[in-house]
Amino acid sequence: MTYQRKNLLRELFMMLPVLAIIITSCERQEVEMPEAKTITIENVLDSRPLVQSGTFKGAGNPPVIFPGQSVTITFSAAKGQALSFATMYGWSNDLFFAPENPGIKLYEDDGTPITGDVSDQIKLWDNGTRINQVPGSTATHPGTAETSPKNIKEVDLVDDQGNVYLEASKLMNLSLAYDGKSMFTLTIKNNSGGTINETPFSPGVWSVSYIVGGDLLNEKPIYEEGKPSANGLTNIAEMGDIATMSAHLTSLTGIFTPLSPILVVVYNGNENPFYKAGEKDRGEGLKELAQTGNADVLAAALKTKASVKDVYILKESVTTLLLPMINGNAGGKVSQQLSLKKGDKIALATMYGLSNDWFFATTAEGISGATKGDVSSQIKLYDNGTSVSQYPGAGISQAALGGTPMVESKVIEEVPNPNAFTTLPPIIKVNIN
Repeated sequence: MTYQRKNLLRELFMMLPVLAIIITSCERQEVEMPEAKTITIENVLDSRPLVQSGTFKGAGNPPVIFPGQSVTITFSAAKGQALSFATMYGWSNDLFFAPENPGIKLYEDDGTPITGDVSDQIKLWDNGTRINQVPGSTATHPGTAETSPKNIKEVDLVDDQGNVYLEASKLMNLSLAYDGKSMFTLTIKNNSGGTINETPFSPGVWSVSYIVGGDLLNEKPIYEEGKPSANGLTNIAEMGDIATMSAHLTSLTGIFTPLSPILVVVYNGNENPFYKAGEKDRGEGLKELAQTGNADVLAAALKTKASVKDVYILKESVTTLLLPMINGNAGGKVSQQLSLKKGDKIALATMYGLSNDWFFATTAEGISGATKGDVSSQIKLYDNGTSVSQYPGAGISQAALGGTPMVESKVIEEVPNPNAFTTLPPIIKVNIN
């Protein structure tokens, strides 16, 4: 063996440990190569246009409201929302009382709640399905049908048959009280006693519409002037029967809320990077997300944490917000590809848009990066504890409705379902592929 070959063999033997390290390192790197997965978040809420609805009736049997008697309606509302209701002029063929659409105004333009006598907002309407007799206890029911049903029209002191009426506000007194935290009580009193239009009022229906972007989702929930009666209003106007209209309004009543841009992070460790239930807001930006939907502050804070690897804010391309399903149209959806290694976890947070400070977020454990499929069960709704809660979608201090949050300082806790205000259907869906 030549001297050169001996040296070459000696060098090769000396390199073996180094080669072993390189090979082992390569094997380790191959095992730890990140896996690409896509997280998709959807607003799957089958939304409704009315935030609240209900019925009212007298205390007796039959449950009508006689002259001198009164009933109350208690409800929540934000600036721009209105209360609509309808009740039969009992001693008529097909007349009903209702405020002009969209309903009774509840706030001044500066946001001050309106209180006191609001009787000037009530009107008397002709349903257009019966020929009007002289109003009174001798009027027959249901009476003679119109040959061709007419459109709903206001009875302005005289009906189509020449019968005379006082102003509606002389027959029905409306008094509005503000109970605080966006809650109102409307008292409806029968003042018709001793007048030429003395009459009982039938049981009635009422509703409050959601307002989004300054527009009511349903401005004419019970009737529409100049259009035929529909959805059971005829039953009220002719017989004081509220069953069909009540069922119709109930079908339109429920939840409407967008979701704010979604904050998604990839992190390590056992602690949720956003919050801990039972403790107060950390002052890192979750309050801004929960109250206004602004994820930027919290995202910036998370980027400074050693345990957080990646931070994303996902916005719907057209609307920014993730709108719910409206009239059968699909709700908003966003997706993001994630690079995940063994031990990585995923956390997300988004505001329940029409609330004071509610937010959806992953639970304390987070979502394992190894997970695939539907992980919606690992998302819960929390109250951030930094703003007084009001009826979702009907609160004067809710930022999405132009309000200023009413400050409180409580610990973060899960929002129960049903909660103090309503029952929530499925709203958010999260899937990992």
